[in-house]
Amino acid sequence: MAAYSASRNSVDLAIDPLITCRLCLLECSLQDMYELRDCKCLYCEKCVRMYLSVLITDGNVLYITCPDAMCKKSGQIQPLEIESLVEPKMFERYKRLKYQKEIDLDPNRTFCPENGCETICHVCSTSTGETSSRPTPVECPSCGLQFCSICKSKWHGAQTCDEVMLHGKHEDFGIPYTNTEDASIKRCPVCHVPIERNDGCAQMMCKRCKHVFCWYCLTSLDDDFLLRHYDKGPCKNKLGHTRASVIWHRTQVVGIFAGFGVLLLVASPFLLLAAPCILCCKCKVCKCCEEEDEVLPT
Repeated sequence: MAAYSASRNSVDLAIDPLITCRLCLLECSLQDMYELRDCKCLYCEKCVRMYLSVLITDGNVLYITCPDAMCKKSGQIQPLEIESLVEPKMFERYKRLKYQKEIDLDPNRTFCPENGCETICHVCSTSTGETSSRPTPVECPSCGLQFCSICKSKWHGAQTCDEVMLHGKHEDFGIPYTNTEDASIKRCPVCHVPIERNDGCAQMMCKRCKHVFCWYCLTSLDDDFLLRHYDKGPCKNKLGHTRASVIWHRTQVVGIFAGFGVLLLVASPFLLLAAPCILCCKCKVCKCCEEEDEVLPT
């Protein structure tokens, strides 16, 4: 009996299918593979653990997605899943960095800039139109420091952030918060991170907060899919592309939405006609399964 069991296990191992991991390109058994919960993509567990460790070490923790750039679902790896795959110290680093990035990208919250004080302060931001927010005083509830919501320095009243920066004690005055139109380095109007533009398109997207804006006037372009901003006003014809390329871009955007509409319109009658047939087929299959169960001996 023991010999039979051993021979059976060896047969099962021999016919166990091997799956190629798309990260390391090695063939692994099914028990060594890991299936992502969101998109159901398969990778060897060793590669998934290493992938997560590298991202967390580099600080890319805000959105951790499936390693496959061509993943149809663009699956996201959730915190509970990350916790089960990485070491406890690595997961603590992940939680800490993710929390800090969420605070940094939240326009209504910020950390107190005072040394040793890590209190989260509420920011009442005020907008000056379609561009950046206006500096407002923020008071830390723990240490009582009153600081600027934009440059994080001690509240400077009527002075601008750039004036405070220019009158600083250090030789390196940094990058101005309000720069000239032809400057090669500007700050994102939302998160104020420095962005450099050498040449090319004037439609910019901040890598940090994903905000889309015009390089020249810093106007938000998040909802301007057709780039109508460059048809009039001071930024007219400053997109950096030919008129033909702009028209082609707009045609593509409109064509995608029109295509989905036409496809839905054409397919809807066929779906209505096919629905009774699909339901009947399912009913027949279920009925056949019930009859087979009744015929089977007990």
